[in-house]
Amino acid sequence: MNLFVLMKRTFDTEEKIVIEAGKIQEDGAEFIINPYDEYAIEEAIQLKEEHGGTVTAVTVGGEDAEKELRTALAMGCDQAVLINIEDDLSDPDQYSISTILYHYFKDQEYDLILGGNVAIDGGSGQVAPRLAELLNIPCITTITKLTISGDEAVAEKDNEGDTEIIKTSLPLVITAQQGLNEPRYPSLPGIMKAKKKPLEELELDDLDIDEDDAAPKLKTIERFLPPQKEAGKLIEGEAAEQAKELVSLLRKEAKVV
Repeated sequence: MNLFVLMKRTFDTEEKIVIEAGKIQEDGAEFIINPYDEYAIEEAIQLKEEHGGTVTAVTVGGEDAEKELRTALAMGCDQAVLINIEDDLSDPDQYSISTILYHYFKDQEYDLILGGNVAIDGGSGQVAPRLAELLNIPCITTITKLTISGDEAVAEKDNEGDTEIIKTSLPLVITAQQGLNEPRYPSLPGIMKAKKKPLEELELDDLDIDEDDAAPKLKTIERFLPPQKEAGKLIEGEAAEQAKELVSLLRKEAKVV
């Protein structure tokens, strides 16, 4: 099987976000593979172990993303591709990324393209479905179980607390939800092998795509952090007094009643 994983470099989940002059400051910040993409990587590796084939991790970004791609290789991916847009697009949106990926995949042979359900930084969950639409192939999102038999796929999809079972054919795009598997940690032998595995770097010119064709459709007007939460109030006294004070606070301060 020809398996591809869409991967994104994101802030560490424990990283404190700092915004200055409307821009997120990246200096000194820690970055990781988007956690939902780790489920996609693990699923691709397990499918390769079961059916054979190769797993290719693909990301769109800058040179800094090479570190996360090497981590994916250490986990068990066979090769990686970095589509470097650092000098071409400063603030790409979901349209930009899916368009660039389409120009890469239209010349590839693929059976299954896997990605995370959402990226923890943007949270739109648009790139994989947009890519599937451009490639004109089926897409199943937020899956928690996947079975491949020949050219047929059966997926269990998380659907607002319920489970939906979908059957379709390959090629296919899927996005992984938490619970699909338990991502493995890179082993020391895996880390050593990752240094020798192929990592190809491409630019927009290599994909015969002009930067105007991938220009973002969205414009960010402002970035800001949510207001800090104020400390709660402790209401003392008998239950009747507490209830009376609570109603008064909800009416006068919170203005919700």
